[in-house]
Amino acid sequence: MELPLIALLLVVGLALGWGVGAQYARARRGWTDYRAAKRAVPGARRAALLLVRAVFTKVGVIALLLFGAVAYAAVGPDHDRAEPAPGPSPSVTATHGVTRGR
Repeated sequence: MELPLIALLLVVGLALGWGVGAQYARARRGWTDYRAAKRAVPGARRAALLLVRAVFTKVGVIALLLFGAVAYAAVGPDHDRAEPAPGPSPSVTATHGVTRGR
């Protein structure tokens, strides 16, 4: 009668050990991944800040160029060097009621 009880306890112990061991292995992998991610965060943060700084620099340069173009356009053209506007062209019209040579 003791042999089946020992076998049952062995099976239960193996099942519990397998479950606890699988959970422990999963926790170890999670902890290792967490430490790797924690080590990578400062480098990733630094890289992200460098990329953001580059984007802001480009946007700032473009904004300054646009502001300069608008300011230049607001001043207007130089009237001394500007071509004169074309005047009205003379039109030839027939005069009614006037007879020449009589």
